[in-house]
Amino acid sequence: MTPAARVAAAPLDDRDGVIWLDGEFVPWRAAQLHVLSHGLHYGGSVFEGERAYGGRVFKLREHSDRLVASARRMGFELPWTAAELDAVTRETVARAGLTDGYVRPVAWRGSDTLRLVAPDNTVHVAVAAWPWPRIFTDGSRGITLRTSRWRRPAPDTAPVTAKTAAGYALGSLAGQEAEEAGCDDALLLDHRGRLAEATGANLFLVLDGALHTPPPECVLDGITRRTVIALAHDLGLTVVERHLAPTELDRATEVFLTGTAYEVQPVTAVDDRRYPLGEVGAALAGAYAEAVRGAGAGGEARPAGAAVAGDPG
Repeated sequence: MTPAARVAAAPLDDRDGVIWLDGEFVPWRAAQLHVLSHGLHYGGSVFEGERAYGGRVFKLREHSDRLVASARRMGFELPWTAAELDAVTRETVARAGLTDGYVRPVAWRGSDTLRLVAPDNTVHVAVAAWPWPRIFTDGSRGITLRTSRWRRPAPDTAPVTAKTAAGYALGSLAGQEAEEAGCDDALLLDHRGRLAEATGANLFLVLDGALHTPPPECVLDGITRRTVIALAHDLGLTVVERHLAPTELDRATEVFLTGTAYEVQPVTAVDDRRYPLGEVGAALAGAYAEAVRGAGAGGEARPAGAAVAGDPG
């Protein structure tokens, strides 16, 4: 039951290989930033979490587009286009000899000045890729959630549409408290006390056979989330995006999370509530597994909704 990320063979700063940094591939251990980098101090860095399946990054263009958009939302422009980032990412995966694994593009303001408002600071971009198994090393299983005291902020108080380091501070705090309490992850409410998401994954409830999920108003509209919604339509399922009260957990017959790391992850407990490993989540997990392994245009994994032998879409 130990998350794979906590049992890595070596720390992330002490590995062989190369990382793409500001236009060139550098030795892994040499990919460093200065301690007075603006992004380190003020939380303005933006990033993506991507998965490679069979050597191809799933939904690569969507991830690259979102990285560019996140940077703009945080007030800076990347010196590379989404198409250029796509090419760099493919080469990074190839140089890593990666079949299945994780890819992390990240961008941040540099150390030209540590002034809080620093629009002219140099923008740095890096892309790293490494082998990474499923989140849980003992195979597919349900996980447990603990409702956190921390809440997702209102959309007019934080850049909730940007995937930025600052936005993950609450998730880090909530997740640590949940693990200390013996749970696998935390469930966060939004600023009004409605169901929001886990620390880094979107939330789905099965209610009367239909999928219900919070609208992406104060949570990130996850790429996996959108993929699973499309797959649910392919399977003939009803999908309802609406505000959900915590009490609706009492009548849910299934609960699961979606995200690049989790993929489609069943939840077997939220606080003192218990849930089975249900048929809806299993069907969507199977459809997602086929979607990420299928080949589509441009050599990337196929989009949800494109027909593949054996896929319900």
